[in-house]
Amino acid sequence: MAKLSVVIPAYNEEKMIPKTAKVVSSLLAAEGIPYEIVFVNDGSKDGSWQQIEEAARQYPGIVGVQFSRNFGKEAAILAGLANATGDCCAVMDCDLQHPPEILVEMYRLWEDGYEIVEGVKRTRGKESALHRASAGMFYKIMTKTVKIDMSRASDFKLMDRAAVDALLAMPERNTFFRALSSWIGYRTTSVEFDVREREEGESKWSTWSLIKYAVRNIIGFSTAPLQMVTVAGILVFLLAVVLGIQSLYKYFCGHAVEGFTTVILLILIIGSIIMISLGIIGCYIAKIYEEVKGRPRYLISKKINSKEDEKGMPR
Repeated sequence: MAKLSVVIPAYNEEKMIPKTAKVVSSLLAAEGIPYEIVFVNDGSKDGSWQQIEEAARQYPGIVGVQFSRNFGKEAAILAGLANATGDCCAVMDCDLQHPPEILVEMYRLWEDGYEIVEGVKRTRGKESALHRASAGMFYKIMTKTVKIDMSRASDFKLMDRAAVDALLAMPERNTFFRALSSWIGYRTTSVEFDVREREEGESKWSTWSLIKYAVRNIIGFSTAPLQMVTVAGILVFLLAVVLGIQSLYKYFCGHAVEGFTTVILLILIIGSIIMISLGIIGCYIAKIYEEVKGRPRYLISKKINSKEDEKGMPR
């Protein structure tokens, strides 16, 4: 029977790791699905790594990967996929807001021949109005810019080994797993789920961190902001043409142009657009700079599984 690898990024999740390991292990064992669970400790500042080590001693098939520092969730997902050995790989959150029982449904659909099984959100659970609004705006922008429906997208999905290998073969450093896993194609289906409430700990995503995450991924996956610069330039040019015609008309009619305030406002508007445009271009240049340097996406300081002793695994 084909093996399922479950990749679980963890950042300051010492309270949830024991329960997540127990719930997922028990579920897959009861269903008779060969499995491994790959916990990726993304530079946690609490006792997450110690809890992963303890889980590896208690349950079979637990793999632990520890980063040398915090590299972010995107890097943790890719590291988990790179260290997974299953015929198919699923990605889920450590806080169990992604229902583990959906893994079984995803696995059965994969056995039916689907190469990517997307987990799509039926409901988003309890969120603040600001959080919900910012998330909605982000996904609308991403849907428009990348031409992929991401209105209910999530990181909760199962991928065939061929799709995982295709994803890992991409050389780019600034990745957006949620979009890239859809961009690569393959035979895809979806499973709906309701986001559950976190049982322990608290969310690591503030509104500000979500805004930064959104900006980084929009710039990393789309050229739409650069096109907006061009559109803004065209609009300012058209405004300048209209005002130029108006000024010439008044000049030939013998009327003095009184628009000192208009001139000041135009200077401020044009100056603001120029500065914003330079900022957007600067963000893209920064991303190019990061890609050209060619630094690794992450560094692994330790790796452990339920059958081997701890060992250093730089990557």
